[in-house]
Amino acid sequence: MLGKIAKALAVVALGAVLAAGGLHLAGVRVGMNGSGRPGFISGGPNYDALEADRARQHQQLAASSGESATSSAASIEPSPPDAPSSGAGVTKSTPVSTAPWPDFRGRNRDGRSSEPIRLDWPPDGLPRLWKQPIGLGYASFVVAGGRAFTIEQRRSQEVIGAYDTATGRELWTSSWDGEFAESMGGNGPRATPTYHQGRLYALGALGEFRSLDAETGRLIWRKNILDDNSATNLDWGMAASPLIVGDAVVVLPGGRNGKSVVAYNKDTGARLWSALDDQQAYTAPMLVTLGGVEQILVVTATRALGLNTNGSRVLWEYPWSTFSGINVAQPVLLDDRRVFLSAGYDHGAALIEIVNDAGRWSVRNLWENNRMKNKFTSSVLLNGYLYGLDESILACVEAETGQLKWKAGRYGYGQVMLASDHLVVLTEDGDLVLVKATPDRHDEIARFPAIEGKTWNHPVVADGRLFVRNIREMAAFDIRPKQ
Repeated sequence: MLGKIAKALAVVALGAVLAAGGLHLAGVRVGMNGSGRPGFISGGPNYDALEADRARQHQQLAASSGESATSSAASIEPSPPDAPSSGAGVTKSTPVSTAPWPDFRGRNRDGRSSEPIRLDWPPDGLPRLWKQPIGLGYASFVVAGGRAFTIEQRRSQEVIGAYDTATGRELWTSSWDGEFAESMGGNGPRATPTYHQGRLYALGALGEFRSLDAETGRLIWRKNILDDNSATNLDWGMAASPLIVGDAVVVLPGGRNGKSVVAYNKDTGARLWSALDDQQAYTAPMLVTLGGVEQILVVTATRALGLNTNGSRVLWEYPWSTFSGINVAQPVLLDDRRVFLSAGYDHGAALIEIVNDAGRWSVRNLWENNRMKNKFTSSVLLNGYLYGLDESILACVEAETGQLKWKAGRYGYGQVMLASDHLVVLTEDGDLVLVKATPDRHDEIARFPAIEGKTWNHPVVADGRLFVRNIREMAAFDIRPKQ
């Protein structure tokens, strides 16, 4: 009897192996989803297909313009660490000026779009403008001057790419040798670039930090923020998008001896100041006004704090420790004195009040519970209610009290943004979902498959287009209201 059971188990195991092998050949592999559990997920990019797609784009442009295929799009060759600024042979284009989406999660890093969007999504989905392969990574896009910028992994290089928003055509790339590999979360860069006044500020997962001309891809200056600050990389890589503060660009290398938060001159790369000794986390810094004072809001591995804009003083702090220092979610400001914090890994959420009494700062806990656990997504605020993914399930919480209003809709560990009083949800599996933002109930209006593969990247609405990407595909959809 035991022999028959053993044979049966062996047959089942062999079948599983063969099935897994077949799925692997089909572009599916065993990997970790957002819950940290193994499962079959779509694999990363097919680099041969990606390179063939880009070569086809360049050839088509060359045929239409009369140029050679090699000169039809700029590819800034990988430069050694000490290379001077360079950037020859660039695409002719209009200057990059207007920036409808210049930062991670939008202009205020709050996941809100001010553009009106279409709410009557067709049953088969929004009109797709284009779709194409992309390299590995979890960064989102920033959009300026008709271009979408992101950072991705292509083979053994980190690559910043500029894409035409109307067609998806690659306009230029700038790359360097570097490959962050991590078996649990996945490989590739994490931090969304930042656009400011014609320049792009991009941070790779291994700490390579570059300022580029957004029109041409020309290198202006570079640093490695880990090497420059004697810092050790985080387990899941550098993920916090750079922040523009006046003449400075602020990054979070997490170095000791006062080098945890560092400001470089945004034009030259010269160090302006550094502060704190904290181990950093994965949350991007934010420029906010609390207690009537402009400050940099930082969430480290162990605390949330307000740092004055020249780095000389911590104005206030609040303990915020999560398992292994994995603070990822962006804080949400309710007003100029209250801040919502959230984290996964069984931590939960809190609403804190920042009080400035004639320069004497204090923090008061208004409520704390486990009703909204943003793991590596962030909540959005509308009319006094917070909407976000409590782990993998969409939830609504009353911001004033922390009371759960509803919890429904399993979207995996995707991302949520707000537009036209509705939630645009990009699920972990690459579906786009429209949900009405109401505290009354979970009201899913529309849903359709947008891209294939594990999707932890934040969606973007800019210039009437909805941009999405993941570790293997990128796409744009027409989301303008119907006339």
